[in-house]
Amino acid sequence: MNRRPPLEGVRILAVEQYGAGPWGSLHLADLGAEVIKIEEPRSGGDVGRYVPPYGAGEDSLFFEAFNRNKRSISLDLTNPRGREVFERLVGESDAVFSNLRGDVPAKIGITYDDLKHLNPAIVCCSLSGYGMTGPRSDQPGYDYLLQGLAGWMDITGEPGGPPVKTGVSLVDFTGGYVAALALLAGLHAAKRDGIGMDCDVSLYDTAVTLLNYPAAWHLNEGFEPARTRHSAHPSLVPFQAFETRDGWMVVACPKEKFWVRLANRLGHPEWAADPRFDDFTHRFANKDELLPLLEAEFAGRDTADWIEELTADGIPCAPINSVGQALQEPHTLARELLVETEHPRFGTVRQLASPVRVGPERPAYRRAPMRNEDLAYVTRNLAGYDAGEVEALASEGAFGDLPPDSDDTTTTAD
Repeated sequence: MNRRPPLEGVRILAVEQYGAGPWGSLHLADLGAEVIKIEEPRSGGDVGRYVPPYGAGEDSLFFEAFNRNKRSISLDLTNPRGREVFERLVGESDAVFSNLRGDVPAKIGITYDDLKHLNPAIVCCSLSGYGMTGPRSDQPGYDYLLQGLAGWMDITGEPGGPPVKTGVSLVDFTGGYVAALALLAGLHAAKRDGIGMDCDVSLYDTAVTLLNYPAAWHLNEGFEPARTRHSAHPSLVPFQAFETRDGWMVVACPKEKFWVRLANRLGHPEWAADPRFDDFTHRFANKDELLPLLEAEFAGRDTADWIEELTADGIPCAPINSVGQALQEPHTLARELLVETEHPRFGTVRQLASPVRVGPERPAYRRAPMRNEDLAYVTRNLAGYDAGEVEALASEGAFGDLPPDSDDTTTTAD
């Protein structure tokens, strides 16, 4: 028996663009929520549609990667008739999700206080750069800025080198997840109590709280985080990248038993009993003596050989893959992490599945919507307007200038 998607029946109005917000709502859409993108028509909708290098017109692979399984309507919230449509949709929805500057939700009237008269149970989740309060709330916030401001770049990279960002937009992605979590918690409370709320989520809060245990060490013991050679763990040795004869790998000994096994595998069981290396504390204190010994051993053989032998002994290890190698890892394929959608411009688009898994069923995947593609579905099926009313709304600017390929008489297939 096929079970219904976990979030089927949940409707979310997403005033979103670019990365963090669309990333958060993507996972909700994959789980079955009906996510309706409200795209601002005067600027051409979600700016992600135009991100190079792989795209043309209003289509880009960047946009596809963040917006599958959603619907789109161009709606001018500054136009009285556009606002009318939005408010009617609020009455038929469960949440309003946005990723705008922290001061903007109040300015454009999409906070809980602005909308509760339309729907007392509406959940208004704002994901902004710096939050809706504080001295930076009116500033735009982007991933790289936050990585610098929150201290990440200062402790990333090789000692003596320049500050380095993470290889992916980790603040955006984690911020999207945090916003999705906040929204789901808000929906649960609203269903229980019949009263909605604001959820004030920020990329800044996300980035700072991800400092986690180094921050706790600093706040309580004055610990000063610093960059470590070869991406070494700040306190556990060995736990870092090692160069092999043909590449790199990570070897980790987060438990004493792994260190004993590693010493034996390397043919030096005496290292495990050496008072300089016999426990976490001594290995950390004497890492400048131990690490050259390990590096000399690992440099003598290929990565694949080491991975095979260390894995056989249960020692935590992994090759340092390229992106292409990671996408072809047998475990990637076994976990069904590569999915496909069909697109009129790009043909078959391959992308990554959501890691959020709930129950045995896998989501169905539908390409990202064209801008305003779902105008008829949203205005008629959800908002309850007839064709004449939709035409009148369009003539009065509710939907802005319709995209060239928009057809306000065609309902997208469900």
